[in-house]
Amino acid sequence: MRVRSLASVASVVACAVMGLVTVVGLQPALAIDVKLSAEEAQRALEAGRAPLEKANTPEEVKRVLQQASMVTRVGADPEKDSCGASAILRTKRYRLEAFGRQEAAESKKRKMDVRMPEEFIRKVMDMPNMEIEVQLCGDDEYFAEGALIELQQGSKKIKPVDIGKAERGRKNEGNGPTYRSRFTALFAYEKFDPTAPSVFVVNFLDGTEARIVADLSKVR
Repeated sequence: MRVRSLASVASVVACAVMGLVTVVGLQPALAIDVKLSAEEAQRALEAGRAPLEKANTPEEVKRVLQQASMVTRVGADPEKDSCGASAILRTKRYRLEAFGRQEAAESKKRKMDVRMPEEFIRKVMDMPNMEIEVQLCGDDEYFAEGALIELQQGSKKIKPVDIGKAERGRKNEGNGPTYRSRFTALFAYEKFDPTAPSVFVVNFLDGTEARIVADLSKVR
């Protein structure tokens, strides 16, 4: 009887463990944090502050800033495709880490610890929208004027809360089209799924479009 009882207990435990693994495995991995705790916000500030505190030369500072812009970039990699369409997603963590870098820069300048006011941090934590900065190229300096953008997730098409005016095109020093431009747009966190396959579609006035494939699950 004892052997059967132990075997039965072992079987129940095994099933419970397998069930737990299954449940954990099914939990969505939300990379873009829509809600941040005060502790998470402080960790994001430190993540931005620490690398710049260690940077001692202009080259090192430049490298830190370049790396920061790559972490939340989707679409073309500018190091491989200097004029491919891409976008920088300014998430809550992105902005808090930028605050951290600003803290480090000011601390070095003043030779004392400088920290962001709590109300600035809280404002970022409460932001309802994610800002994106779209970067693309065209053959005319006004090619991006009047461009529209939407986020497509399967059959769902999400319109931005607001779209900024596109910059007048600047001369492109790399290969490809003659001019590069950029504009910003705001997307409400409550409207999109941070785990779904996504594409930002830019529609130009001449009827053409640019598509920026985005794996939001890899962006924080």
